[in-house]
Amino acid sequence: MEECPVSITLNILSGKWKLLIIKELLDGTKRFSELKRAMPTITQRMLTKQLRELEYFGLIKRTIYQEIPPKVEYSLTTLGESLKPVLDTLHKWGEEYIKTTNYFTL
Repeated sequence: MEECPVSITLNILSGKWKLLIIKELLDGTKRFSELKRAMPTITQRMLTKQLRELEYFGLIKRTIYQEIPPKVEYSLTTLGESLKPVLDTLHKWGEEYIKTTNYFTL
């Protein structure tokens, strides 16, 4: 039995943080501390977990520089960058939702 592509996509991108991490990396390569600063409410443990999962699924690349102290950078792979139109569509939908529902005044 073949699994539904939407189900696979939701499995890969599920959770509160993965799309936000991808959104941050669309602006360019970032270090762990930069990602943490951009999402102050995520715990260090959760950010590590989400980054590992995104790397496992081939959406981000982790580059380790052999220097002291160690330097690690995260960037999107080509596959990760292919999510840009999806995030653009989600952004546009969110803007419309806010306008039509007065989301912030609920």
